[in-house]
Amino acid sequence: MIKDGYKFAAVPLFAGIFALILHWSWLGGGLIFLGLFVMFFFRDPDRTPPQDPDTIVSPADGRVMEIVEESLNGNPGRRISVFLSIFDVHVNRSPVAGHITAIEYRTGKFYAAMRGRASAENEQNAFHILTDRGEVVFKQIAGWVARRIVCWKSVGDSVIRGERVGMIRFGSRTDIWLPEGVEILIRPGQHVAGGTSVLARWK
Repeated sequence: MIKDGYKFAAVPLFAGIFALILHWSWLGGGLIFLGLFVMFFFRDPDRTPPQDPDTIVSPADGRVMEIVEESLNGNPGRRISVFLSIFDVHVNRSPVAGHITAIEYRTGKFYAAMRGRASAENEQNAFHILTDRGEVVFKQIAGWVARRIVCWKSVGDSVIRGERVGMIRFGSRTDIWLPEGVEILIRPGQHVAGGTSVLARWK
């Protein structure tokens, strides 16, 4: 479990125990349930990426919402959007191996993460990763519930496929932009797991 989870879970757990001591069973039970759910939310399972170095893995757990044609800085490519519910693991992972050339944090709105405009208008943190095949960009995007993006990396860091790079607290969204010359292997509606599910493959 992510260490921050202990901090967030401690308050309702201790309050729940105190309420039970006072025989406030309904309140104590509710608070303990809330504390256990927070611990569940902050879980951080180990993941092993596929061995094939040509594969590009999902940066997050969740459901693929859309795959659209989109240019980035004049370069044609496609964007894959993944929606994370509160029941998904919220640790974000690098989809490729390479060097982080830029991390761009931007304030913004807090539209529901399932809405298409969230990609462009919500608060977000974008990782630019340079690989030996080209640049890949993925974004941590805050949603209506999520108001806290956490980044564990810095510009200049090297990352491997599937490596933990940050998390978004509570329901959110991640977008990954892939350049032309990449074969997309998933479709909207599929559920993916961060660090293990293959989204695409370098041709």
